[in-house]
Amino acid sequence: MSAPVIAIDAMGGDFGPRSIVQASIACLLATPSLHLTLVGQASLLEELIARHSGVDRSRLLVANASEVITMDDRPSLALRGKPDSSMRVALRLVADGAAQACVSAGNTGALMALSRFVLKTLPGIDRPAMVAAIPTQRGYCQLLDLGANVDCSAQNLYQFAVMGSVAAEALGVTRPKVALLNVGTEDIKGNQQVKLASSLLQAAPGLNYIGFVEGDGLYRGEADVVVCDGFVGNILLKSSEGLATMIGERIETLFRQNVLSRAVGAVAMPLLKRLKADLAPARHNGASFLGLQGIVVKSHGSAGAQGFQSAIQRALIEIQENLPERLHGRLEELL
Repeated sequence: MSAPVIAIDAMGGDFGPRSIVQASIACLLATPSLHLTLVGQASLLEELIARHSGVDRSRLLVANASEVITMDDRPSLALRGKPDSSMRVALRLVADGAAQACVSAGNTGALMALSRFVLKTLPGIDRPAMVAAIPTQRGYCQLLDLGANVDCSAQNLYQFAVMGSVAAEALGVTRPKVALLNVGTEDIKGNQQVKLASSLLQAAPGLNYIGFVEGDGLYRGEADVVVCDGFVGNILLKSSEGLATMIGERIETLFRQNVLSRAVGAVAMPLLKRLKADLAPARHNGASFLGLQGIVVKSHGSAGAQGFQSAIQRALIEIQENLPERLHGRLEELL
């Protein structure tokens, strides 16, 4: 396999190019075969790179883009009004074969719209879906869709389940268990789309569909892939992140209340810090856009250098597993 090349939209995210350059250089140091192309305002990126010593510039290129898509820009403006945006140029590198994946922390709606326009969807796929790893009691679960598709038909949910299963296999899960997120596990529960999607999945050959799962079952690790529409998925994801942060802060506050609690905290804090690190959103950052003729990974806009590095690593895994080609082959069997 040739050396992996990833195009980085270096102008997106809440922390801007400084954090993205830092994450990119850390990935290059950790993976000697990796090549990156940073896309954005070339003079600014070169200045930021120059602050880091020992950078192998043969593996770190800069591509200039004169425009930036802001978090407030509508997808329609990104499509028609900013043809030289860093996001679009990075995606074009993938479409032209100069890169094998694109990573961006920019405007999600714009990234999805541009990805569909520049890269196109795989045959048989109506809409791409966003998928990310969610920590569970037994490891991780691939949850999709996370917000790209607010309204979904039964056929959309079926396609998401197939793509999620292939993605889980690429990440090392053998015969992943696939479930639909629902308000109950009984067959009579749920709306019409979920019930019809369940019927379609039951008839899918070779798919390890286990039925419905509720929210608590997701975190117990009852399934390796959990499918829902983007409205539900996005609320679940953001609520989970907020809950984890709140619990961590409450525990730290309790351990600081008095002398006794501080003494107990001194003993327990190393374990709590380890748990907090395991569950930290930055460690699991990076949502893949499945269903495109190319690899696109969306980093959380608020992710710092560590989080963005995780997103690059997810793109690297998908390159190594040739995920779009694997998806294409599986979709031909089931769609």
